[in-house]
Amino acid sequence: MKKIQPTLNAFTRDEYFDLEKSAEIKHEFFNGEIFAMSGGSFNHARISGNTFSAFNVKLRGKCCTPTNSDMRIETPNGLITYPDTAIFCGTPELTENQCALLNPVVIIEVLSPSTRRYDEGGKFTLYRSIPSFQDYLLIDSEKVFVQHFHKISHNEWLLHDYFDLSDSIVLSSIQETIHLHEIYDGIQHD
Repeated sequence: MKKIQPTLNAFTRDEYFDLEKSAEIKHEFFNGEIFAMSGGSFNHARISGNTFSAFNVKLRGKCCTPTNSDMRIETPNGLITYPDTAIFCGTPELTENQCALLNPVVIIEVLSPSTRRYDEGGKFTLYRSIPSFQDYLLIDSEKVFVQHFHKISHNEWLLHDYFDLSDSIVLSSIQETIHLHEIYDGIQHD
């Protein structure tokens, strides 16, 4: 991600939201810094679309709702970013400008070579400050591989890895299951 330089010492949260109104690309905000988000590959876009579409169908008429990569998430520790998919339950809690969701239960990131380490490490640490957050899926865009982190208790997460298209991931926080063949539909891997 490319950093944008502020005119003074740091950007404010309000300046970030003002910039995003007219920006041609998406940006992430943290600690007064704004970072341009890179575009994804065909696989990244297809996997992200598949995942959002599957949850949109599964959750229709239920109390939980998916959002796509156009909806920002804001964490209590100040990260504002665009996950590939997020799911909230009940009423959405939004920032005062209704530009960011505050209460995701599930966050899904599709990994690319340029964001993999950040999504697995620093970003996950920042996401964990969200009280409602229960399940984190990291979906590899270059091979069939999904990591599922499920919150067991405060500061304790259980990891399960999935490698086969016949595998199913149970998300108890939203009482739904997603199959890897749904996630990777239309994706060719070597």
